[in-house]
Amino acid sequence: MKQAIKFLYPGVRLKRWIFLFILSSLVFFSGVSGIMGKAFRGINIKLFNVEKYFNPLRDLIISSTRLVTIDIIAIILGGVGVYFGINFFFRAINTLYPSKVDIVKASYDALKLKKGPRIVTIGGGTGLSTILRGLKLYTSNLTAVVTVADDGGSSGKLRKQLKIPPPGDIRNCMVALADSSGMLGKVFQYRFNSNNKELDGHSFGNLFIAALTNVSGSFEKGVLESSNILAIRGSVVPVSLEKVVLEARLKNKNLIKGQYNISHTTRAIDKVFILPANPLPSGNALSAIKRAKVIVLGPGSLYTSVIPNLLIKEITDAVYYSKARVIYICNIMTQPGETKGYRLSDHIAAICRHTKYPDLITHVIVNNQSIPEQFMKKYAVKDSYPVEIDQVNMRKYDIKIIREDLVQIVDGHLVRHNPEKLSKIILRLTL
Repeated sequence: MKQAIKFLYPGVRLKRWIFLFILSSLVFFSGVSGIMGKAFRGINIKLFNVEKYFNPLRDLIISSTRLVTIDIIAIILGGVGVYFGINFFFRAINTLYPSKVDIVKASYDALKLKKGPRIVTIGGGTGLSTILRGLKLYTSNLTAVVTVADDGGSSGKLRKQLKIPPPGDIRNCMVALADSSGMLGKVFQYRFNSNNKELDGHSFGNLFIAALTNVSGSFEKGVLESSNILAIRGSVVPVSLEKVVLEARLKNKNLIKGQYNISHTTRAIDKVFILPANPLPSGNALSAIKRAKVIVLGPGSLYTSVIPNLLIKEITDAVYYSKARVIYICNIMTQPGETKGYRLSDHIAAICRHTKYPDLITHVIVNNQSIPEQFMKKYAVKDSYPVEIDQVNMRKYDIKIIREDLVQIVDGHLVRHNPEKLSKIILRLTL
């Protein structure tokens, strides 16, 4: 209330336009009411006795012509006044609060996005943030459920030192849902590079989330406060608040511990596990899943970004028993070691094997566009190739396959999904 009263202070230059708007509105509606009154009076006379009141009605219309003209003038002047009152009011607001944002357009866009479909994305890594950049253009009813198994880089250091869930993937998702072209988004992604071993390699966003975690008293509140500061479209929630460790059993029966080590193995993976075996899921994640119209798995590393979330039984059960369509976005390229030689059916089989639900996924989106030869050669050096769509093996699953050209070349050499094309396909599935 105190902030609102400040608009009435002398010299603010808002009161005049508010007054013009109110006065013009009164003039406009007085003109409308004048015409409506005469129209309804004439209708009443006709309804009761046309013959008896015909001559008086004719005289009334002739004598009221000037009054009708005045009413029309009042409507025109009132409408013009209302237009200028609103226009100059928002110009004054922009003067008081300099910004490149069009307030009227921003308000309209916000209302439009609030009417968008409820979509939940589940995953981690750069793949999840890629799809969020596209979806935020069409709806603000977005919830990104993010893995907390990351133990490498800055996230791994903070996880060990401060005993908090890894903030890296969560930070990437928040920046993706914010205006990442803005200065605040760039600052959040800034990574320190110094001779200080304690600071070197940390991103500012990770440190910021860690600081807010300590100030607010919990990691969940710290993520929420960071999201509010970035003014993101939608919400980002960790899949669990417990300290989760990822473990993998390889085809050769060896065990590897830690998400970072698993993602860098060159050996074929048989199965992954999480410790503790059944951590408590985030209540916000479960709530969002139950209300979703569409649930999106991926894109991202199959065994270290997508499946770890589904190893939490309550999360998988919520996805399976929801009324939402469950979409898996298959990676464009195989990942050395983790999904070497994997076809589309191998991705689906791995998810079914870990979730115990063979019919968990209803749709799969996969790229069918060939990769330019110069990029194929660069990926072949890393033992990475396009994921094959093996239609014959996919027949065993009751899954609708959506094939589209999804390739986008990023930074001149990286093969990535086109976020806008993906988003439009997902939006079609919400209808």
